[in-house]
Amino acid sequence: MKVAIIVARFYEELADRLTAGARSTLAEAGVTDIDEFAVPGAYELPLAAKYAAESGRYAAVVCLGAVIRGETTHYDYVCGESARGIQDVQLSTGVPCSFGVLTVNNLDQALARSGGDKRDSGRHAAEAVLALLNIKAQLADPAALRAG
Repeated sequence: MKVAIIVARFYEELADRLTAGARSTLAEAGVTDIDEFAVPGAYELPLAAKYAAESGRYAAVVCLGAVIRGETTHYDYVCGESARGIQDVQLSTGVPCSFGVLTVNNLDQALARSGGDKRDSGRHAAEAVLALLNIKAQLADPAALRAG
């Protein structure tokens, strides 16, 4: 199984932490064939995810990044459109795409949610695509559904 990780690099430290969590989770699940692609920010994640999903090379796409609230409404647009775009990609292609984008008020919140004391959103994003791939496999094999 091959998985793509698309990571928004606007906040380098957060991108690295989220990617480490996702890679660790995928490796624990036995997924070692991973391609990583960088985009400037979260707004670019949906199109990169679409390119990956439509390429036919990937079973799933993990989307990672961070958006930190600022003094303008830019935050609202970027958060909403990146979430909607990633959802649209998975619904239109059937390729699981996770939303591992931190949408936080400040850097402390982002650090706490990227492998800090609150949660590891990179790990959770990888777990999400693995769960969807498991459901997809079960539904493709009716015998697996009967076995439980």
